[in-house]
Amino acid sequence: MHTKTFRSAVAGLLLMILGCDPAVEPAAPPAPRVVEAPDSRVVVHLFEWRWDDVAEECETFLGPMGYRAVQVSPVTENAVVEGRPWYERYQPASYRVGNRSGNRVVFAGMVSRCRAAGVDIYVDAILNHMTGVYAGVGTSGTTFGEYDYPGLYSYDDFHHCGLTGEGDEIQDWNDPVQFRLCELVNLADLATEKENVRDSLAAYLNDLVGLGVAGFRLDAAKHMAPEDVAAILARVEGAPFIYQEVSDPQRWGAEYFPTGQVTEFQYSYVVSDVFLHGGLARLHGAGSIWETTPFLPSDSALVFIDNHDNQRHDGGVHVVKYKDGPLYDLAVAFMLAYPYGTARVMSSYAFEAGDQAPPMTEEVVKRVHGPDGLNCGQGEWVCEHRRPTIAPMVRFRTVTVGAPVANWWVGGEDRIAFSRGEKGFFVINRSDAAMTEVLQTGLAAGTYCNVLDGGLENGVCTGGVVVVGPDGTAAVTVPPMKALALHIEAKATA
Repeated sequence: MHTKTFRSAVAGLLLMILGCDPAVEPAAPPAPRVVEAPDSRVVVHLFEWRWDDVAEECETFLGPMGYRAVQVSPVTENAVVEGRPWYERYQPASYRVGNRSGNRVVFAGMVSRCRAAGVDIYVDAILNHMTGVYAGVGTSGTTFGEYDYPGLYSYDDFHHCGLTGEGDEIQDWNDPVQFRLCELVNLADLATEKENVRDSLAAYLNDLVGLGVAGFRLDAAKHMAPEDVAAILARVEGAPFIYQEVSDPQRWGAEYFPTGQVTEFQYSYVVSDVFLHGGLARLHGAGSIWETTPFLPSDSALVFIDNHDNQRHDGGVHVVKYKDGPLYDLAVAFMLAYPYGTARVMSSYAFEAGDQAPPMTEEVVKRVHGPDGLNCGQGEWVCEHRRPTIAPMVRFRTVTVGAPVANWWVGGEDRIAFSRGEKGFFVINRSDAAMTEVLQTGLAAGTYCNVLDGGLENGVCTGGVVVVGPDGTAAVTVPPMKALALHIEAKATA
């Protein structure tokens, strides 16, 4: 709990820092939500979506499919950068809510609508830095200069490390002193050890919590000292879900475990390698990736196949992404089937160049739910989270939570199957030929719908079915480059 004095100080800071519109009524405090086991919560990153589109997606698709949270792009006013690249969203000009995704009123409405649909909102929050070291104007009209953000920060509120020569940019990425005190690609690096800076950052986060935001991705967390992150979060009301971007988690991640989960980048690279080059037997058991790679503990890991950054700039390590077609779908399906970490699904816009702007009309992002219908898979918004091999696996993950991997089966280099205790059964056929096998499913006898080929309506399967015998075995046929998934909530009764 925080003192009344601190709350009063935060309230005063909010009006000055956030530039809140007095005409906007504050949202009612969010009702408590029961938090599921970490490996049952599936987050989808609707990258660069408008707030009104996020709200509609929560109501029409995410809630009904079982997605528990949306990670939205940064909500703050940001610098307007020539060409409007995606990374301009990661250059805050102020802590006002307002950019090309929408204004504060629309954002607050989105949070409320998504919550009513059973979907939490997690905000991608930038605490490490402000804009690049230059003068400019933000998306809400705020003017700023070099280390100068009127009414918010001035020169002494930033690090000027003096360790790397002119420009103060990080040169040695293995030196924690440099990557925590020097500038990340010319971004004005906040002195997060200062109390006034911590207060301002906490006020920003508390404002969003007050609007009903349930969690935060902390961008560039590795570039802040762990004690600074802890001090900022100690000032934040409630218990928002926290996950922190640490790009080299095996070296630095453990320092951030006390303040939340950590992004497990190595998972992205290793699982991508398996699906790109074959050898699915490496996904479980003796000699598997779990023995050869020092992954983070499951309860500390936020896992993904790709994210908005490494799908564009992978540093020479290819990650599987939407451009890889069915391989990508199978990799994401595996992530959702296998019990490790908190899973996040990527939902992209199409791009050819790494810095390419999202689909835009003048100064705002184009609609996904437009007047002409859903703009997914038509060359602008990719919407991977809606794909039929991915979306139904969200419910599979929820249904099978807590059940161990059992009945592991390998059929050569490119075919695997396993059960999740007595709750679910999953098969991948990465080969170029159909497979038919009699396999142990771990399920009770009955008729089950393959949720990746239709579903269950009024007790009847609308697509493919699998009959499980009294001994738990079933004959399964899986087309090339496809998967099959059965679970106890998709058992036919008619």
